[in-house]
Amino acid sequence: MYLFFVQNALYVVLVVALIIWAGISWYITRLDKKVEMLEQKVLSIQQDVK
Repeated sequence: MYLFFVQNALYVVLVVALIIWAGISWYITRLDKKVEMLEQKVLSIQQDVK
């Protein structure tokens, strides 16, 4: 197993970087959905107040 990581270090780094970027993308997408829901709630509250 160690030999695989030593001989293919570039691929290991690439896979780790891709996993990190996928996690960041997933988190940003989830955060965007939550922000959209909050924006809709704020707009509905503002319309109710008027």
